[in-house]
Amino acid sequence: MEKIQMQVPLVEMDGDEMTRVIWQDIKDTLLTPYIDLKTVYFDLGLKKRDETEDRITLEAARATKEYGVAVKCATITPNAQRVQEYNLKQMWKSPNGTIRAVLDGTVFRTPIVVNNIKPFIKTWIKPITIARHAYGDIYKGVEMKVERPGRAEIVFTGEDGRETREVIHDFAGPGIIMAMHNLDKSIASFARACFNFALDQRQDLWFATKDTISKKYDHNFKDIFQDIYDREYAGKFAAAGIEYFYTLIDDAVARVVRSSGGFIWACKNYDGDVMSDMVATAFGSLAMMTSVLVSPDGCYEYEAAHGTVTRHYYQYLEGKETSTNPVATLFAWTGALKKRGELDGIPALVQFAGDLEKAVTDTIEAGIMTRDLAQLAEGEKRIVNTREFLQEVKARLGRG
Repeated sequence: MEKIQMQVPLVEMDGDEMTRVIWQDIKDTLLTPYIDLKTVYFDLGLKKRDETEDRITLEAARATKEYGVAVKCATITPNAQRVQEYNLKQMWKSPNGTIRAVLDGTVFRTPIVVNNIKPFIKTWIKPITIARHAYGDIYKGVEMKVERPGRAEIVFTGEDGRETREVIHDFAGPGIIMAMHNLDKSIASFARACFNFALDQRQDLWFATKDTISKKYDHNFKDIFQDIYDREYAGKFAAAGIEYFYTLIDDAVARVVRSSGGFIWACKNYDGDVMSDMVATAFGSLAMMTSVLVSPDGCYEYEAAHGTVTRHYYQYLEGKETSTNPVATLFAWTGALKKRGELDGIPALVQFAGDLEKAVTDTIEAGIMTRDLAQLAEGEKRIVNTREFLQEVKARLGRG
C-alpha cells in the first residue's frame, strides 16, 4: 500500500521514561508503515533539557509557532529527588508551562469514551471537554505567613509613583496571606481560544466564575468573555447553531453533573486543574484523556494528559512485562495528524487518523485492553501488554 504523503511536518517533542518507550512503539507499529511521516524532532527528555540548559524546550515551542501543529510525549518536571536521580544542573521548569507561555495557549482536555467503560455519572453519555486557562491565579501567587498582629495591604505603585492601597485584613494574631494576579491580555487570549475551539468542534461553550463574591477579579473574566463574544463571535455561534452560556461556578458544577455531556466547559486556571481530573476520573481514567494546547493565533500542540509512568518504566528496565495504557499517547498522535491533514488539505491523512482512533476503541470494546482498563470495564476482558495492544489495534486498522 502506498504511504500517505505529508506536505508540512509536525513538530515532534519526545519525552521521558515509559511514555518515551511507548512513543517509539506507536511510531514503528501504527504510523510509519502507513504514513511518510515528516517531523521536526526535538528531544525533550530530561537529560537533553539539562544538557541544553532547557533551550531545547524554547526551540520546540518556537517551532510550533512556525509550523502550527505539534505532538508531545509526556515529560518529567523535576523535583529535588529527580535532580539527584538524574544529576541535573538545576530543577528545570515544567516543559508544558514553558510551551504554554510561548504559545499563549489554552489547554482543552476531553475524555475518550468507549462503550464498555461507563462513566461514574450515569447521565454522561457524551464527552465533556475542560478548557483550562493556563496563566496566573494561584500558580503565580505570592504567599506570606503572618506571625504577629498587624495590617496586611495590597499596594499598587504606578509608573508615575502614585500608590493605590486596599486593606486585606487587620491581623490580631498569626495567619496566612496570598496575592494573585492575571492579565487582561491573557484572559482575552483565553476567551478567543475557547470561542474558536467551540466553533471548530461545533459544541456549546460554558464559562463559569464566582463573580458574585469576587466582584473585581472574577467579574473581570466574565466581562472580557462577554465583550469579546458580543463583538466577535455572537454571529458565528448563531450561524453554527451553538450557544455561549455563562453561570456561577457552583451552578455550573450542578448543571454538569445533571447533564448528558457534549459541551466545552471553560474554567479559570485552578478550577480547570481540579475539574479536568474530576471529569477524567468520572469518565474512567486519566490515561483515557486527550489534551490539546490551542493558541489564539491558531497553533495546536497535542499530548497525553498523564505523566511518564515511572513505576512501569523501572519494571521495563528490569526486563519485566508491563501493561501500560498507550491510548492517550496514541490519540495525541491522531489529533496532531488530523489537524495537519485539515490545515494542509490532505483528506487521506484525516481519514487515517480517524480510522486509527476507531481501531483503538474497537479493540477496547472487543474486551482487549491493558490492565488499568480491565479494572474499569464491563463484560469479558483479555489483559494484554502494551505491545500486544498495539498489535491488536493494527489488526483492526484494516490497511494493507
